[in-house]
Amino acid sequence: MTHLSIIPGIGKASLELLEAAGFLDAESLAKAGASELAVELERANKILQIAKRAPGRANVEKWISSARDLIGESEAGGEMMMPVDYEQSPQVVSLLASASFAIPLPARQLMEKQLAVSEIPSAIFLNRYAGDLEVKVNERIPQAPHVRPTISTGFVKIADSVQDRMELDSSRLKSTDTVTANSVRKHVSKRKPDEDRVSLIRGPREKTNLGRDPKSRFYIRGVLHNRPISMAFGAVATLVLAVMLPASIISAALLLLSEQEPDHFSWVPKWLLVFPLGLPVFGFIYLIFGLGGTCRICGQKQFVPKACLKNIKAHHVRGLGHIVPVSVHMLLFKWFRCTYCGTPVRLKK
Repeated sequence: MTHLSIIPGIGKASLELLEAAGFLDAESLAKAGASELAVELERANKILQIAKRAPGRANVEKWISSARDLIGESEAGGEMMMPVDYEQSPQVVSLLASASFAIPLPARQLMEKQLAVSEIPSAIFLNRYAGDLEVKVNERIPQAPHVRPTISTGFVKIADSVQDRMELDSSRLKSTDTVTANSVRKHVSKRKPDEDRVSLIRGPREKTNLGRDPKSRFYIRGVLHNRPISMAFGAVATLVLAVMLPASIISAALLLLSEQEPDHFSWVPKWLLVFPLGLPVFGFIYLIFGLGGTCRICGQKQFVPKACLKNIKAHHVRGLGHIVPVSVHMLLFKWFRCTYCGTPVRLKK
């Protein structure tokens, strides 16, 4: 095939327009009509904006003539039909209205006929089709597959087939409601909520929240912690340590000043020495119970500071953070929300 670039007068922009219009070589250009090709190039340039202005009809005639001289007049064989918009035809409009759905070719038929995908003809573009088009409209619409009637027995449906593969006695069939109701009644009769360990872990006893408002903080909720006493000791140790740590620092400073400047700090009492001496004791208790105080659900430590994103429902007071409010809430209301997962956990059965 002869490339279009060797034809005189076809520049880079014109070459791109010709390729966009579907003319890739001199053979196809030689069979085109001058008027139709000029219209196609103008339409392509209007959409793609390749050149400042589309080539005129005179230039197109020169290109076609040069292409015919290049390949020979005998090989041209007359002008080629340019693409036509058949979607404006009344027959095509009727065809599109009747064919609102497509019937795919079954994969089983492809296997039985041993057909390849490349052997299936592709559909044509009705708005850009070159040549004559014969349209036949068939009013026949595929019928929906026949659905056999069914017999409903509760929630069980039996197809009414002519040839039953299995002989079923429909009188012996029971609905799922009957079976479920019987199983639930048997299960409830055997279950004792006060003695059921799983039920006790999930929710408190009825007498625990007797007379309390469900919306109040005093309403104990959540899953039961497996070490409630240890969590309570950890909360106490954390609160005492939070008070004793700054008190020990201040007391130690005042006692040191009273020794160095007895005239000015003679008012400092000697019993402040209790705070520095008691700090190691409560620090040791915090190491035992505070560091081991974890959530029953996620396992995160509740009395240890951690720089991460906290749960939106966690106990929090501006200026105090999360640890002190969790400890206070735990001791006052016998339950708390985990700082990290937000799950309510209770310390009382």
